[in-house]
Amino acid sequence: MHSRFRSIIVGVLTLVLAPTLVSAETLSAPVDLFSTGDLTQCRAPLGDWLMAGDVALAPDDEKRLVWTEGNAVAVNGDKGKTADLHSAVEHGDVQLHVEFAVAKGSNSGIYLMSRYEIQVLDSWGKTELKYSDCGGIYEQTGKNGAPSHGGVAPKVNASKKPGEWQVFDITFRAPRFDEKGKKIKDAEFVKVVLNGQVIHENEPVTGPTRSGTYTDEQATGPLMFQGDHGPVAYRNVRLEPLK
Repeated sequence: MHSRFRSIIVGVLTLVLAPTLVSAETLSAPVDLFSTGDLTQCRAPLGDWLMAGDVALAPDDEKRLVWTEGNAVAVNGDKGKTADLHSAVEHGDVQLHVEFAVAKGSNSGIYLMSRYEIQVLDSWGKTELKYSDCGGIYEQTGKNGAPSHGGVAPKVNASKKPGEWQVFDITFRAPRFDEKGKKIKDAEFVKVVLNGQVIHENEPVTGPTRSGTYTDEQATGPLMFQGDHGPVAYRNVRLEPLK
């Protein structure tokens, strides 16, 4: 192949395949993540995430989701297993509204600052709850080889049936740092409400969840939705900075 022609092809492929660079804009006004009807307010790579009109359980398989055409709902693809989805904007203290639906037995997670997870799971009908059930504050990573710790189960099981739309309203405070960058106060889930029921209040988290995007702690970070644990859909995602 002619070297010039090869260079042109390589250049085109680089433009097509390269991740989209997103500036780390910090949340300063309310943002509705999917209000544009697409995924332009999320950062690449997007994996198999796509926009749909609505979702439901597949008639022949409750462990799958099917959807209609549209642009109101983000779905993690046909396989229900793809890359995690990150917001372009980064947040600190935030009031977060999220609506979600999962298939039977499915699993996902909402990661504040891409570090601190509120579990998303099909927990319909469970009587004994753990930190790993829907609404649980997932355990944090142990340092220097220490075991994970700190998971908090939801106070009540407020979960709906798989396939139904459910609602989280989360009040979150970011960790605080001194002028030298040393952490002086842990991040905190001030209040977590699932389907109208309070499931957490004033729960600190000492460090990132073990499956978070980042292992360090910072003053801001992007919102993240876990995409590789089963079929899940999200809609009406609104981030509002806390004063």
